[in-house]
Amino acid sequence: MAQASAAAALRRLRRPRDPSAALLSSRLHSCFPSSTSAEALHRPQQPKGRGASTTITTTSPSSWFGSRRRQHGAATTTTRALHRTLSSAATASSESSPASQSQLLHFIKSAFGTLEGQNHCWLNATNGSWKTFNQEGIYLVLLYESCEALDSHDKHSAAFGRLKYLQQRYPHLNVFAMQYGSDISSFAAQSQAVRTIMKEYITFPILLSDKDFTNMTNGACYLLFEGSKDHALITKLDGEPELVIRGMEGFSALSAEPSESVIDSGVPWQKEEVVKEPYVGSFRNMLLYHPGCVSVDEDGDRIFISDSNHHRIIIINSDGMILDSIGSSPGFEDGEFESAKLLHPAASFYHAAEDCLYIVDSENHAVRKADFGRRILETVYPVFNKKGSDIWSWIVDKLGFTKEDTSKREDVLNIQDIDADSVVFPWHLLQVSEDDLLVSDRNFETAWILRMSTGEKQNSVRGRAGVMELCQQMINERRALLKDVHMNGSSGDTEHSNLLEKIPCNDLVSSISRFEKCIVFCDTDGQRVLKYDLDTKDTSNIHFTNLGILGLPYWFVCPLERVSTWGHSVGQFQEHSRKVNVLPGRCNIKISVDIPVDTELAAPLAESCIWRQVRGSGAEIADSDGQDTTSEKVGIAQQWYDEIDNLAFSEAAEEPAVHKGDDKPADESHQDQKSVQFTCAINVSPGTCELVASAALYLKIDRTKADHEDQKAAIKRILQCHGREEHVGVELLTENRGDVRDLVIMKPVHLRLRMDCADHPAGTTNKETISTESSLDISISIE
Repeated sequence: MAQASAAAALRRLRRPRDPSAALLSSRLHSCFPSSTSAEALHRPQQPKGRGASTTITTTSPSSWFGSRRRQHGAATTTTRALHRTLSSAATASSESSPASQSQLLHFIKSAFGTLEGQNHCWLNATNGSWKTFNQEGIYLVLLYESCEALDSHDKHSAAFGRLKYLQQRYPHLNVFAMQYGSDISSFAAQSQAVRTIMKEYITFPILLSDKDFTNMTNGACYLLFEGSKDHALITKLDGEPELVIRGMEGFSALSAEPSESVIDSGVPWQKEEVVKEPYVGSFRNMLLYHPGCVSVDEDGDRIFISDSNHHRIIIINSDGMILDSIGSSPGFEDGEFESAKLLHPAASFYHAAEDCLYIVDSENHAVRKADFGRRILETVYPVFNKKGSDIWSWIVDKLGFTKEDTSKREDVLNIQDIDADSVVFPWHLLQVSEDDLLVSDRNFETAWILRMSTGEKQNSVRGRAGVMELCQQMINERRALLKDVHMNGSSGDTEHSNLLEKIPCNDLVSSISRFEKCIVFCDTDGQRVLKYDLDTKDTSNIHFTNLGILGLPYWFVCPLERVSTWGHSVGQFQEHSRKVNVLPGRCNIKISVDIPVDTELAAPLAESCIWRQVRGSGAEIADSDGQDTTSEKVGIAQQWYDEIDNLAFSEAAEEPAVHKGDDKPADESHQDQKSVQFTCAINVSPGTCELVASAALYLKIDRTKADHEDQKAAIKRILQCHGREEHVGVELLTENRGDVRDLVIMKPVHLRLRMDCADHPAGTTNKETISTESSLDISISIE
């Protein structure tokens, strides 16, 4: 029904393009001073890269997503031009007095380099990013007033999306947000900012201030200014945002040449080689981190959960058993489910005929398709014409040999050919016909029609009225599910009833679905997925099992041992270091980990959740699952030693199996264990070698902890909350969940064991072999 309604609305909305560009040109000439080049501010539109595309336009602030990139010029000359423009445009565009404007800019610049002051504090300022601001940069700031109610902050969602868009488009532009108007130490102000960071996937800092700038901003506005000047271009959110966009596009100082990562990946927006992530500390060590959307496959008994800030899709059945997972780490890469990369995935749609899951890859501005038959993730949109599709072309491309002459590659997306109506920060997904998908942003301000078979964009619709008309039937269906829960819910289930009332309509469309005799919906603040039973009228959390299939989280591996680094995504690690002396030969290592007080294991430690690396004069020959191996791996030094002395190690197959079946609990009492063990066997050669091991323990709060404050204290201790964001995140979590004893937390274990190996001891005769096999017991406490 939703598909037919959306298709009919789309046909009614098809009409010629609205000729509003000329009106914009006259406004630009009247608002910007004569010193600004008209050619720089208003250029002819480039031809579209895909001729089949049609745009349907209505009046909407989202129109500033339709701006195009410009050719890049000399940075030094254009920076001076931008300085002159900002100085003169400030008077024409700002409604505030020069004194109040200067006071605002002075306060903002005084906060640079200081994490916390008398009237301000920074959030999401990873690795001291607030210290990198200087007096010579160009800044764009979203200035908005704090709201007492968290839900009222959703009206700024589109504004944050535009700010992220500009951050990607202009890599040399310094971007941050400023929240003002309330006590910066209050829970309401800080939780509002932390909630925004997680929900909107904010990677730039947010400055909190208790000063009142309402007389200047009237609620919210954008500030564009130069650090060394006291003048700013101030644009209201409900005004003409094109002034800022066109003003910046006219000056190539803010438009650096695209990096190689942009060209090679084909992503139409600025992508970084090091993927930045929001910083809420170890708050992301929970099993789910902002579960944004949910979809279902009733015939296959599958529920697809978008674990958005963990950049993966978790697939479970009706009993909560985890069947599979799509996505390994943040990024943009096709491939097998275990190695493919997503970036903040959102809505999904299961296509039964193809046995495929279509996924909105929000931060990559893409739509992906997961083929369950082949277990391969592919990109549907944007479409790239890759000349070489064989394995050799893929290897050559990965090795970087094709980067020298990117201008001749057919899969390169030319910066001038970017469609003005390209998909930007998509969130919702709906099938409107047999071969068409409707993709919309979170706020229903822009929608795009994509062809599933080819990935080509057919149409685009701008303006909330037009987009809502396309999606109205789907929204009504979701509201009907919500109404069913309210009317039929048990009288004692007021907590979940109130929770559903708080879900904004924008999020409700993709975060609730009917599955068999249940209604499944996401609670992003509580970091959980719930189900409402239509028969029993009860609402309960979905309890996950088979957690080991998720493996070791990508951020748990020690940064020095990573093949590639993840920049701000790498947190602080509590590393356990040991140093031992051993003799050449096989060394059996048993590592025992004491779990923290007031916790219990939510699942046994699985082999998939353990990572090991041996470096130096040793080589690993067995894993903790104790499976037999056909041959041993021997260090280079030991190979030479064996040839000289005719020493031979025992075959690994002759060794007794250790901890066989580690992926399964030994018995049903694993919940009561207070320690876990895993093993490693190493062939050690004379010299120095090092074992680096990481593991993920899945823990829950002890079921005997009934007091709410005790539960909160236990969570903070397990997560090792230190920063302001971490404490606020836990407060926000416990406020929305009530009893948190069913919350699953991933606790990292990191061990670095250095082994100094002496020469092999000499025997009394040349033919005598001395066995030097050794065993080590390492105990670790992660309290």
